[in-house]
Amino acid sequence: MNKTDIYITTSIPYVNAAPHVGFALELVQADAYARHLSLLGHDVRFQCGTDDNSLKNVRAAEARGLQVRDFVNANADRFERLGGRLDISNQEFVRTSRDARHVACVHALWRACAENGDLYRKAYEGLYRVGCEQFYEPSELDDGRCPEHGIALEAVREENWFFRLSRYGGKLLELIETGALRIVPAHRRNEILALLRRGLTDISVSRSAERARGWGVPVPDGGGPDAGDVVYVWFDALANYLTGLGHGSDQALLQRYWNGGERIYVVGKGISKFHAIYWPAILLSAGLPPPSSLLVHGYVTVDGRKIGKSAGNGIDPEGIIDAYGTPDALRYYLLRHIRSGDDGDFAGERLEAAWSGELAGQLGNLANRVLALLSTSFNGIVPNVPDSEFVQQAQRLPGKVAAAFDAYELHVGLADIFEFVGEANRRFTKGAPWADAKALLGDPAPEDRKVTAERLGACLAEQIYGLATVARCLLPFLPGSAATLHSRLGIPSPRLYRDPLIVTGAKAAPQAVLFPQRAAA
Repeated sequence: MNKTDIYITTSIPYVNAAPHVGFALELVQADAYARHLSLLGHDVRFQCGTDDNSLKNVRAAEARGLQVRDFVNANADRFERLGGRLDISNQEFVRTSRDARHVACVHALWRACAENGDLYRKAYEGLYRVGCEQFYEPSELDDGRCPEHGIALEAVREENWFFRLSRYGGKLLELIETGALRIVPAHRRNEILALLRRGLTDISVSRSAERARGWGVPVPDGGGPDAGDVVYVWFDALANYLTGLGHGSDQALLQRYWNGGERIYVVGKGISKFHAIYWPAILLSAGLPPPSSLLVHGYVTVDGRKIGKSAGNGIDPEGIIDAYGTPDALRYYLLRHIRSGDDGDFAGERLEAAWSGELAGQLGNLANRVLALLSTSFNGIVPNVPDSEFVQQAQRLPGKVAAAFDAYELHVGLADIFEFVGEANRRFTKGAPWADAKALLGDPAPEDRKVTAERLGACLAEQIYGLATVARCLLPFLPGSAATLHSRLGIPSPRLYRDPLIVTGAKAAPQAVLFPQRAAA
């Protein structure tokens, strides 16, 4: 693969409440891609952030009797901290209410659309859902209620700035149908294509200062007849992807990663329309390249019901990290046991089963047994690796994992890894190398000692090679545990996947248990 500059982002969540495991799913998916692409040799820039300027945030602050800025800052702090707790590798975190570059970016984008003739004012009356921050057409409602949340909408009438979205329907169809804008999984692509084929209507892109409580990015250049209007939160929020690259200020990063590279978004299905239709159209209007890929995940549910910050069923990801002492328990569950592009249910008992039965019971137990036997039999020095069928199977594993990334099926990649771990356990048990180790402690004849030592050495060396392959394949998924496993095996973590995998002669060490069993609660 030729080296490419790649820009990858998560969406930016509202900060009307603390983060939950639903957004943790998006963070770890995007992080897995960022790490994987970096290991392939690409120059990756990875950005996260928070959507601070929504009316949803304003009303949540008012309901708690707090100043909006104080409320927003406190919750945004929690989202930013969550990234660190989950071992997310982003280089940039944009807060739309306090990043000094953001207003300049939004204004530059707005003016570019205006210069292209795509902004105009008109009076508008419609049904608005604050939780979704959007107007709905009557045909989109479910028994008169929001189709996403089942909540009644507000009737709003005001004069706003509108964007000529209808002008870009044909071009968007062409981009998606040709794959220039790749949307996966396929059923999400088909949903967007269906929306486009029904035709697009222009969208409101400003809000009155009164309704916005004066919170948000002001419309540039006076805002027209109603001075003090603020930019509609979705126009504002989507612009964050350019803010982190210096659009409207420093253009160096923009030229490198946006104009000259690939642009990958990881977003939830509930906001795919904004990213697959609104955002590409705004970019086309502003003379900028649209996204390259849109990876759309489903919802994390509890008992089949979507987790939501305002639904009262949120699960605190930091509490899970504290309970296991590592982010990798949660990362593993979200990446393996929730299909990448679909909804998936979360349950504490299934998380515990994944930790104790798969991470500890399969991978951890295998590593502990192999390393302990290597330590007692060969003083931890890895013998020559044989060219066995098992080693060849290990060599095929990275290609399977890479194919899973290409197909946006991270759960399949982890399943392939642990299918191999299962085969390694079966092979190790069937070979019973501890019997050879015990025999060597006796006084076998020299020829018997040689044959037994060679058989034992080959068994342990191929297992170390298999574990080293697993550690390398796990780097994008479980970076902390993968680095620890490399250390236990006595080999450095690779900078790139293509770095040679050499374990012969390495000095391994058993040290502590890799995934310790937890005490019963």
